[in-house]
Amino acid sequence: MLQGRRTECAALDRLLEAARDGQSAVLVLRGEAGVGKSALLEYALSAGSEFRVTQAAGVESEMELPFAGLHQLCTTLLNRLDRLPPPQRDALGTAFGLTSGTRPDRFLVGLAFLSLLSDAADQEPLLCLIDDAQWLDQSSAQVLAFVARRLKAESIALVFAEREPGELDALAGLPELRLEGLSDVHARELLGLVVSGPLDERVAERIVAETHGNPLALLELPHGSSPAELAGGFTVTAALPLPSLIEESFRERVERLPPESQRLLLVAAAEPIGDPALLWRAAERLELGPEAAAPAEAAGLLTFSALVTFRHPLLRSAIYRAASPEERRIAHQALAAATDAKIDPDRRAWHRAQAALAPDEEVASELERSAARARERGGLAAAAAFLERSAALTPDPAHRVRRELTAAQANHEAGAPEAALKLLSAAEAGPLDELQRARLERLRAQLAFALRRGSDAPPLFLAAAKRLEPLNAELARETYLEALAAAIFAGRLGSARGVLEVAEAARAAPPAPRPTRAIDLLLDGLTSRFTDGYAAGVPPLRQALDALSQDESHTEDDTRWLWLACRIAPDLWHDEAWHELATRQLRLARSAGALNVLPFAATYRAGVHVHAGEFAAAAVLIEEVDAITEATGNAPLGYTSLVLAAWRGKETQALELIEASREDAAGRGEGRAITLAEYATAVLNNGLGRYREALAAAQRASEHDDLGLFGWALIELVEAAARNGEPQLAADALELLSERTGLSGTDWALGVEARSRALLDEGQGAENLYLEATERLGRCRIKVHLARAHLLYGEWLRRQNRRIDARETLRTAHELFMTMGAEAFAERTARELLATGEKARKRTADTRGQLTAQETQIAELAREGHSNPEIGAQLFISPRTVEYHLHKVFTKLEISSRNELQRVLPSEAREAQPV
Repeated sequence: MLQGRRTECAALDRLLEAARDGQSAVLVLRGEAGVGKSALLEYALSAGSEFRVTQAAGVESEMELPFAGLHQLCTTLLNRLDRLPPPQRDALGTAFGLTSGTRPDRFLVGLAFLSLLSDAADQEPLLCLIDDAQWLDQSSAQVLAFVARRLKAESIALVFAEREPGELDALAGLPELRLEGLSDVHARELLGLVVSGPLDERVAERIVAETHGNPLALLELPHGSSPAELAGGFTVTAALPLPSLIEESFRERVERLPPESQRLLLVAAAEPIGDPALLWRAAERLELGPEAAAPAEAAGLLTFSALVTFRHPLLRSAIYRAASPEERRIAHQALAAATDAKIDPDRRAWHRAQAALAPDEEVASELERSAARARERGGLAAAAAFLERSAALTPDPAHRVRRELTAAQANHEAGAPEAALKLLSAAEAGPLDELQRARLERLRAQLAFALRRGSDAPPLFLAAAKRLEPLNAELARETYLEALAAAIFAGRLGSARGVLEVAEAARAAPPAPRPTRAIDLLLDGLTSRFTDGYAAGVPPLRQALDALSQDESHTEDDTRWLWLACRIAPDLWHDEAWHELATRQLRLARSAGALNVLPFAATYRAGVHVHAGEFAAAAVLIEEVDAITEATGNAPLGYTSLVLAAWRGKETQALELIEASREDAAGRGEGRAITLAEYATAVLNNGLGRYREALAAAQRASEHDDLGLFGWALIELVEAAARNGEPQLAADALELLSERTGLSGTDWALGVEARSRALLDEGQGAENLYLEATERLGRCRIKVHLARAHLLYGEWLRRQNRRIDARETLRTAHELFMTMGAEAFAERTARELLATGEKARKRTADTRGQLTAQETQIAELAREGHSNPEIGAQLFISPRTVEYHLHKVFTKLEISSRNELQRVLPSEAREAQPV
């Protein structure tokens, strides 16, 4: 199988060598069935003889038991569970069903697994091999991908084998090695090793051509042919796809065995964990003894030892697929009877489900209980799979519809919208009562919003809300709020009257219940905001923010809407509420493992970081959001990445990102993203000093009253118009801006208003306004506008020929911009400093600008006094990786201890002081 695989073996050798040197390495072997992935895993196993090894394999016939694959991989490491910090130990124990407890945070399960691997690799390098990764349960796949992206400084080699094309989206983006068929030369050499008799040259050519150099096909297909056939050319058909040809060859070899051996092989194929004791208990019920195993072992098809293992994964699937439905049912029935209902109730339920000849309420109910246990362990995807099978086995149509709807909801929460849509279609064909039909319409709207966030979602939500009004008033109000949120995202690409039409419909919603929920305050506030104007919406929306900020004892429905509150807070210029709500939402989303909410939470928390000038921290969260949306198939959330790119000021990169986002948003009907692209263009061009382009973009951004963005666009419009010699345009924009900032009254609002007003004022009045702006903005979290206030003030001072005064405030602006990484604004400031007769100082190696995003986060947490395990827990990396990054931080900053971080990474207050 390794014939012609010198390059691939060398890649594995390099991976193992890196792990020996203390640098973690990850590799995904991708290719079609039989191309040699399993053989390369075996090579890695032999080449890493000094490694501690842990292995797992996905099994096609196994249902998505939550964390089943992860448990398989951890079997030999569970004796180290007590060495983990209690929260991690409890999370992993609950996920594996070893202990009872509340549903574990999926990210905490990932961190616990990472810590377990890191601990195991502390004394000897660790090799983790995962075969047939495309058949892993989703919970395990997500955790393994999470860990693979966070391995760094541990002596760990993690190798996946996955079929091509890559069915497992969770592994997308990891380092990969694609396996193709062998060259003709190597294919012939391999064929010569397995054919002992004469081989007709034309037959050899045909075999090589039809197998496309697939090693397993070359090894297995000749076994089904006689020497005469090989010599005469009567063999190998291309009527079936290659994997089917390989499986057919395996099937023919199995059919040569005695019937008792074939039945035993089928039971082994249906039993995915390879437990020999369980296999023999099931075999005994089928009156199969040890003698049935001998022919299979002699043929090299199966090995009995600590685990029951097949020669190749395709052999298992070939046996299982070749069996008749009745034969499979009998095998699963025996396995169900042999499985302990107390020790492994979920696997027993699965075998019972596979053995069911017809709909069976007892089995369906057992699967529903398994779904509840899966949800408690954090396996939303597993819960959905159990419910889907439960629905299929439900005899009563009404109960079946209920389970299909519940399974669809679970899939939506788990970030699997396409699977949820299929279940909704099935439920729609059943006997739905009015409330169920309304819930179905609402979930369909939620899925449309998750997949596209375009103009199609608002009318779907409105239709569901109206249907819910006479049935469930509270649920109707929640659906109206969802309709408003969807209309906000549709923005300028929504219906003719857009969000106003939805707000008017929401005004007719049933009255809020008592006591009033936070989501009711949000609904009433947004309804007023868009029907009666900005001023009318401020008091109720501020009340909603206060309720969500001050009280953490919210229901799950309340906390689900924190992401919308995080959009409202900047619309009210409330930076403290934005910070607090975004931080809490991110924490809650992580703890729930809710992949449909987490991208929003991380996006808005990243937005807080950007406006605080913490670009590195924002970049880390943006990377996480991109990974999640790609894995779940949901619409991308590029908002904060656009804003970050604009503030960083790297022109080519920013413009490419902006244009791609604009095209994507137009295709999906998400008008808000188009407004954001225009706002980002205005910020970028103001930073570059291209005020005409900035003015045009800011005007386009302010054409629509998008929540939050309208006020931001006006800030850019005032500056661009003032600098472009358009005072009337600037004055008109300032008037609109002042109407909103005055109603807010926060330091953020009044600070940017004072700064904008100073651009249109003269003499002492302008100076007073600039001083007010720097004072107010210095008291809030919005450091990017504080830096711009210093820049504008410095520019004004220079034009007043007060060069010495100008230098002082321009130095402050330059240091702030450079610390953040706002390159365009920093360069604009440097040009102003040069005009005063002073050259801007360049940053040196002892500043944080040389650190990566993750190094910056680690350095700041270390400066605050956190230990390596505490830092690892916050950033979802291992303590050893923290230590590795800190070593790089110390080298870059030319320091030798944590105590010196206080000096080289000063506090925000000290950063704002002049150089």
